[in-house]
Amino acid sequence: MLAARDFNDDAKDAGEIGANHTVTVLYQIVPKGAPLEPGVDALRYQSEEEQPEPQGNATELMFVKLRYKLPDKDDSKLIEVPVEAEIAAIKDTTDDFRFAASAAGFGLLLRNSVHKGTATFDDMLDLADAALANDHKREELLGLIVKAKTLVQK
Repeated sequence: MLAARDFNDDAKDAGEIGANHTVTVLYQIVPKGAPLEPGVDALRYQSEEEQPEPQGNATELMFVKLRYKLPDKDDSKLIEVPVEAEIAAIKDTTDDFRFAASAAGFGLLLRNSVHKGTATFDDMLDLADAALANDHKREELLGLIVKAKTLVQK
């Protein structure tokens, strides 16, 4: 995993994504007031002061920065994209989104995280089942959720 302070360092490589491949990324949200790591870009939506003023557009959910290098190049290029806040019912999201959400929620349940909210194994099972999209590889997650639920209930 690439350390946050190494994001702008072209000598560091976080991994490779080949042409015509896709990657799902799950983000950890850094809460307001959390200390910044040395060498990390300044936060877009808050300052380091006690009472920060919003610095971005109020409709932005997040701001994504991505660095990439072309094959056989040493210098990276930076893409910066604001992501607008858009509210959608979970049933109106894509199968990929629902599947990733079920996997993330399952992970929180396995760790008994305080961030799991009201999520249950049954919720994650339903969410994953609704997102199978005829992908038999995804069925493995259903089995893991059922096994974990069974173990927790014992």
